[in-house]
Amino acid sequence: MRKNLGAKAILYPMPVLIIGSYDEEGIPNAMNAAWGGISEETEISICVSDDHKTTANILNRGAFTVSIADKENVVAADYVGIVSGDKVPNKIEKCGWTAVSSEFVDAPLFEELPMALECKLISYDEATCRLVGEIVNVCADERILGEDGKVSLDKFSPITYDPIHYTYWTLGEVVGKAFSDGKKLK
Repeated sequence: MRKNLGAKAILYPMPVLIIGSYDEEGIPNAMNAAWGGISEETEISICVSDDHKTTANILNRGAFTVSIADKENVVAADYVGIVSGDKVPNKIEKCGWTAVSSEFVDAPLFEELPMALECKLISYDEATCRLVGEIVNVCADERILGEDGKVSLDKFSPITYDPIHYTYWTLGEVVGKAFSDGKKLK
């Protein structure tokens, strides 16, 4: 039997996205966002309200990065989500991350976060808080790459957000092969 939970922002897995941006003085900033995902082949959409320093930074600079939070960075990832860059301008330093400039967009990458999307601003809709970016590059630290040169979930432990219990989880085991297992039912 099913239980109705009502209209809520619940989806599993929900990514933990760390949005990186520079302010008007070139100081790196980051925020934690869960409501986002790929919306086209080279496009990401994220719900970010206009009262965030990050939103103002992105609108000013026209660029941002989206790093995928991982198990090793849970505390810092949560910290950048609960502390405003308007109130704590050195929050990147406080969480222990090292900001380096992207070579593709005017936004910071964080060396401790091993995977990131580098994005140019396409649009921002204040009414819906929808931020849309063009993915111009995806970069990954070699420590999370497999022998095939691609991201390996054996080496990378991205986290997911549980919006019901306010907890972070890691992904589990391989349970099937995409575009293959379903052929058994053909």
